[in-house]
Amino acid sequence: MKEIIQTNQAPQAIGPYVQAVKIKDFIYTSGQIPLKANGTLVEGDIKVQTQQAMQNLKAILEASGSSMTKIIKTTCFIADMNDFAAFNEVYATFFAGITPPARSCVEVARLPKDVLIEVEAIAIS
Repeated sequence: MKEIIQTNQAPQAIGPYVQAVKIKDFIYTSGQIPLKANGTLVEGDIKVQTQQAMQNLKAILEASGSSMTKIIKTTCFIADMNDFAAFNEVYATFFAGITPPARSCVEVARLPKDVLIEVEAIAIS
């Protein structure tokens, strides 16, 4: 059975989708961009935007009963591969002291609201 995950600690969906879906022991998050929980866009460089996107991801996982330690795969979209090292620097802090998940990271032509980063995850509960 499919359970919809929703929290006010992360931005609400800005389209026809939900923050996350839980099916059995798996949580599938929607892509998180650097929006604050109130829906305002975080301005700044890739580091600032990555911090917010990852905080959103963390809040959604915690609302589902999971955590960053239980992520098994992330998919990361960045607007400029030249930002990869700076992105990685912030991303790594969310997995400090634990084994990081599998990951794909690709450069894309454009992201919603012209942000620099979007991250989605698959986790277990």
